[in-house]
Amino acid sequence: MNSSQLLRTTCISLMQRAGFKYFPRPRDFNHIEIPEKAKLKFIDKVPQFPPSIRPPKMQKRLRYMRGPEEVHNTLQYKQYGIMALGGGRLKWNHFEMMRLTVGRKMDSNRMFAVWRVDAPWQPVTKKGQGQRMGGGKGGIDHYVTPIKAGRIIFELGGKCEYAEVKDFLEDVARKMPFKAMAVSQEILDQMKADEKWEQENNKNKFTMKYMIQNNMGGCHTWLSPYDFKFLGKYT
Repeated sequence: MNSSQLLRTTCISLMQRAGFKYFPRPRDFNHIEIPEKAKLKFIDKVPQFPPSIRPPKMQKRLRYMRGPEEVHNTLQYKQYGIMALGGGRLKWNHFEMMRLTVGRKMDSNRMFAVWRVDAPWQPVTKKGQGQRMGGGKGGIDHYVTPIKAGRIIFELGGKCEYAEVKDFLEDVARKMPFKAMAVSQEILDQMKADEKWEQENNKNKFTMKYMIQNNMGGCHTWLSPYDFKFLGKYT
């Protein structure tokens, strides 16, 4: 075999091998079971009270929305969901928006969704337009569900990849009355790892905790009690 034939054979072999691609093996979803009712359940607009009980009124109690969520801040099914990035209140309209959007976009044959928040239970009072101040507390206008930062609103799982559900989960997150984001278990793990790395490798000793504890610049005169409690991270 002369040099020209050897070069031609080498070029042909290189051209045949150039198009080969090795993709990772697809995930195994055989262990996942789809429940009978895969879609989000309907949420009552008003909590049900016995006929003998008058619906109670309540103050604002903003502490229900301040600070981090310490209980419902992880994914139970270790797949996907919506996480709140700040405090706020969910009205019944927001529940319906999530239920209808997810119900239309998801494939109920291989996906399922579950709520991670309670139905609206906190009453919000309001007086009619044009009424004077005084005369007692107004009547109950609607009910809300208070949400803290880090709370998982609902979870979505099943035999699907995150790329399949990312678009409509982000669409739902944009329509929330507070900042929220679509998350997966991998995203949550990465967020925790990044936060831990920043704390361990921070070379600036003048952190918010250090400045508050040492009253740098006389900050104790204008800080709120929540700044002392949450070190300026949550408002």
